[in-house]
Amino acid sequence: MRIFLLGGTKDSTNIIKHVKENYDAYILTTTTTEYGSRLAREAGSDDTIARPLLKDEIIEILKNEDFDILIDATHPFAEHITQTSSSIARELKMPYIRFERPTTNLENMDTSHIHYAESFEDAGKLIAEEFLEGNVLHFAGANTMADITKYVGVDRFYPRILKVESSIEKCNALNIDPDHIIAMTGAATKQENIDLIEKYDASVMITKESGEIGGVYEKIEAANEMDIALIMIKRPKIEMLNKDDVVNDLDEFDSKIKSFIK
Repeated sequence: MRIFLLGGTKDSTNIIKHVKENYDAYILTTTTTEYGSRLAREAGSDDTIARPLLKDEIIEILKNEDFDILIDATHPFAEHITQTSSSIARELKMPYIRFERPTTNLENMDTSHIHYAESFEDAGKLIAEEFLEGNVLHFAGANTMADITKYVGVDRFYPRILKVESSIEKCNALNIDPDHIIAMTGAATKQENIDLIEKYDASVMITKESGEIGGVYEKIEAANEMDIALIMIKRPKIEMLNKDDVVNDLDEFDSKIKSFIK
């Protein structure tokens, strides 16, 4: 079985390990960064591509290298690539799986410090209108910073990013002070979040609704304990995505894979 995997997430490395342990498969994983590519190789991916791919490039690889299954395990907020990958699968009439981590279950949590926003621009406007004191911790990636800094001064903006060249360049383009850049990898613990809130005198944290694997619970708990606001960006709804193509855990993933290889 030859698998083309759109990765760059913890979900995707879990899938690589699972497939390699349970199936006879070759996996080519694509990520947008060399860091993501390294993690994919460490998880067991046979080969990787460490840069964003255009739709035509993906189609050419799938056709020329005779892949059997296209798996999209990108981030829930990477809506463009999910729309693109699902359209490619339909176009090529090939098996397709969208692995999407479950939404965050907040039923038993104190949500009093959460403020929901539909977009990062809306989050920036909310901060400019309601949270004028204290600093802003941005835990939502380098690609979304500009939507916040349209409305929030960079003097109070502290982004947590991967320390890779592309992310540093985005910070430089926005004139973000290097001392404000928080270079970290992986989801932070509750205590690490608390330490950052204290160190940078933050009154607001920004996060995506990225599920348990994205460390959302730890951010909520830290915001509650430190009595600061947590602005949570709602997940986008992916248009044109067939719900039958979506799986939320490895058991559902196995059922889907087995339906393809019968």
